[in-house]
Order: sequence, then C-alpha cells, then structure tokens
Amino acid sequence: MNRRHFVKLSATTTAALLFSRITDASCYYPLINTPDEVWGKLDAGWFKLKRTNGSLFTFNDIEVSLKTNNNAKGVYIQSPSLALTGIRLHWKHNVSQTTKCLGDHWERTYGDEGWKTIDASTKNPWYVLLHDNVQTACFGVKTGCNAICWWTVNTDGLELTIDTHSGGVGVQLGSRKLHAADIITTQSTATETPFITAQRFCKLMCEKPRLPKQPVYGINDWYYAYGNNSPKLIKEQTAIMAELVTDTNNRPFSVIDAGWAAYSPLLPNDGGWADDFSKPNDKFKDMHLMAGDLVKLGMRPGLWTRPLCAKYNDNRNLLAPVIKGRDGPKNPVLDPTIPENIERIKNNIAIYKQWGFEMVKHDYSTYDITGKWGFDMNESITTPGWSFNDRSKTTAEIINHLYQSIRESADDMYIIGCNTMSHLSAGLFELNRIGDDTSGKEWARTRKMGVNTMGFRMQQHNAFYAADGDCVGLTNQVPWDKNKQWMQLLAESSAPLFISAQPDALGAEQKDFIKQCFAKAAKVQPVGEPLDWLTNTLPAKWKLNNREVDFDWG
Repeated sequence: MNRRHFVKLSATTTAALLFSRITDASCYYPLINTPDEVWGKLDAGWFKLKRTNGSLFTFNDIEVSLKTNNNAKGVYIQSPSLALTGIRLHWKHNVSQTTKCLGDHWERTYGDEGWKTIDASTKNPWYVLLHDNVQTACFGVKTGCNAICWWTVNTDGLELTIDTHSGGVGVQLGSRKLHAADIITTQSTATETPFITAQRFCKLMCEKPRLPKQPVYGINDWYYAYGNNSPKLIKEQTAIMAELVTDTNNRPFSVIDAGWAAYSPLLPNDGGWADDFSKPNDKFKDMHLMAGDLVKLGMRPGLWTRPLCAKYNDNRNLLAPVIKGRDGPKNPVLDPTIPENIERIKNNIAIYKQWGFEMVKHDYSTYDITGKWGFDMNESITTPGWSFNDRSKTTAEIINHLYQSIRESADDMYIIGCNTMSHLSAGLFELNRIGDDTSGKEWARTRKMGVNTMGFRMQQHNAFYAADGDCVGLTNQVPWDKNKQWMQLLAESSAPLFISAQPDALGAEQKDFIKQCFAKAAKVQPVGEPLDWLTNTLPAKWKLNNREVDFDWG
C-alpha cells in the first residue's frame, strides 16, 4: 500500500470514520442516520422496539419516529397508555479506545470537565465531542429540547438516551406526540482546532441565542459578605469600584446577592432561603430607592433571587413533594407545574423591574426541582418514585416553562441563570453561570471551579449565552498573585467579569489592575481559547486577544 494513502486512511479510522458511518455526510448539513436499535424504558425495565417502516420503531402502542428537520434529525415519541421513562437510540460502530471524548454537564460544572478516554459508564449530557488527534466529530441535541438527553460512547457504538421522566416517574403523554429532541452533528474542517470546531458546533445547537447588547461586567457582594450584606456596605463598595470605571458608554453592574429579601421566621437571617422574594427585609427596606442609589453611583443595579422558595406557611397543595435532598422541614419548595406558583414567580420578576433593576440572577432552580446537584445525577436526575402535580409533561418541559415564564416577565431585563439546566437556558437568558461557586476564602476552590469551567465551556460563550465563570473573590484570604491571573483571564477572554472585593483588600495595585480589567471587559473582544485543554484539566495556555498567555494556577 502506498504510504501516503496509508497515512490518509489512518487519519480516518476513528473520529472521521465514525462520523461518516453514523451520518449521511453527503448532505449539505450532515444528518445522523436512522439508529440500528431503539430501546424504551418503563418502570419494569428496558425493552426493544421493532423497526416497522423506515425510521419508525414500535412496541405495543409506543412509537418512536425520526424526521428530518432542516439541519437536524427530530425524534418524536408517542406513548398513549404507558408511563414512559426513557428512549435509547443506538448506532453500531467500532470506536478506538485511543479516542478522547468531551461531554457537557447537566447544569453547572464542578471542576470535573475534561477530555477523557472512552468509558461506557460515562454520561455525556447534551452533546459529545470525539477527537483522535487528527479530527473531531460532534454529536448533540439542539438547545431547548423537551427531554433531558445524554450520550454514551463505548467500543461498539454510540448511544443517545432521551429521559422522559416527569419528576421521578414516567411521563403520561396521553394522545400527545412529544417532539423530544433534534439531533445535530458536525465534524472538523482541515483548518479547525478542536476548540473552534466545538465553538461552531455550539452555534449549530443554538440557532437563536439571546445575548447582551454589550459585554457585561461589574461587581457582586457575595464573596466578601456571604449573605451578611446591607445597603450601606453595598453602596460603599459600589462607590469605591465606580471610581475605577473608564467606559461610560457601557456601565458595569452592581449585583446585590442573597441577603436582601424578607427572612423566613423559621430561618431568621438566612439570606439563601427567604420567605418572600417580593419584599425586602428590615435592613434593605426600600429596594426602589436602593436601585436608584446604585444608578446615581454610576452602576447598573442587579439582584439575586431564588424563584422556587415557598413561604413557610404556604398551603401544602402548592408544594412539591418531600424527597431526599429536598426534605428540609424549613425549606418548602413550590411545584412549578401549578399555574398559581408560576404567576407568583412572574410577579416577583416584574416587581424587580418596577424597582428599577436591570439584571436578575435566579438561582437554585435545578436543585429545588430535582433535589440534586449536577455532580449527583450520575445514576438518575432525581430520586425515583415521586411526581409533580402535572404528570403530563416531562421534567425538561416543566423546566422550559419555568424559564420561559421568567423570560417573559423579565421583558428587557438581563437574566443570569445560576444552577440552571445549561442546554435549556440557552436562547432564553443572556447570561449563564457555567460553573460551581468560586471563593473569597480559598484559592484552591476558585482554581478548581473557575479555571476548569472556563477551560471547558468557553466554546459556549456567545453561542448559547454569555458564559459567566463566576466572580473574582478579592479578599485578604486569597493570594493576590493568583486572583490577579484569574481576573486577567476573565477580563481578556470576553467572558463576563464580576469582582467581589473586600474593601480592605483593595490597595493601590489592586485598584490599578481592576481599572485596566474593567476597561478591557467593557469592550467586545475575541473569545478566549484554551490551547492546552486536550491534556490539561486546568488550562494554563490561552489565546487571548490574538496572543498566547501563560498562567501559573499553582
């Protein structure tokens, strides 16, 4: 065999060959082929559907069909009499064990992202990228889908699982046909790095992102106050930081974090769990006045909220069932399938706009719905056996309705999702917190949660939303030489920059650097690219503003 021909074949034996066999690459937009097998799941377990006609698979009265929707392959599910918990599509192909894969996360990342070797037990939420040191193949579902989806890769093929639970039980679709997801694929071109391919793929998955009109930056009180905030503290901090702003055409935000709302009598002084998020507590008193004061100081006002908090004395008929992880007797959670609760949430968001706030950060909704953080969702998204008031919608549809209601009520306010399902928030919220909390107390946490998430979710930035890697917790407890680098990465990557600065940690050097970083963050910049992300879970080499920058994360 000609050596040059052999080299060419070798370059197409993993990612490229997988892509060409599992998709119809002859189309302008490569479409995934009909799966070799389709399986369904009920409480009793998995069962195999029979292929009856082209792209139609059946079992009793359950039907799964695939249909071309422009550049994607739509998956449609009918199950009129049985409570279906999931569908699995399987494409057969031998995958080399040397291939690396990168998936996403359900909601935030937890310092656990990275290119990994193939493992059949690993769930890759929403999408998976396969790279063989030559080419990259991408398989995913479009954002805003009506089921929670994940991919698994093993040596004999590729699988997509479409979770149709409604809470902890199977969905009851009745006569309805569920448009569960749109599968989309692409592969790298000859000139693309894996990151550029991933970035382009994210834009294919989210055709209509809702992005801020200008780059977003500013301050937040959480990582020095940790809920023990006050109007005096916030206004003092805003005044100090406003002096460092040079771009008056794009003013920064001052975000009031947890600690402002009316406390629950069962949890006095607990800012993370309020009794009424439509009313301020005795410290803050007048939120309209507070928002106006922040504007006078030169910043745009922002506000944190937790939409699914119930009042301590709410009627139990309004509450979600008590389950493991959601069983605190002092922490009742609203059931988002009850219209009265959605109206309460919409009313709260509308009140924030009336007060004069220009951005709302809503938090905890995935945990409050499922009782789990993303890192606990390996076995199941939630505890089995419980149901919402309405069992006719999938959990993803219920989350979509919550997000759409928040969006509708917010009008032109910016919305930051935090602990939101990433793939479902794309296209609805201008910003999304892409990783777990950084820290104003320990550098190791910021390095793990901040640097890792920036390294492996920046391809989503300005494709799904503005990707918020969380704050610089600028305090005396975190070494300045490390925080300075973290601030630089945020400021020069085009991602949102939020600084949470302890006043007595602000010396002349810190103020001068913040001034420089604010000026950069206020401008449109190229998306920062991690250059060593294939081998380093804490990428230290970055392409920022068309130059290479090395960081020492320690």
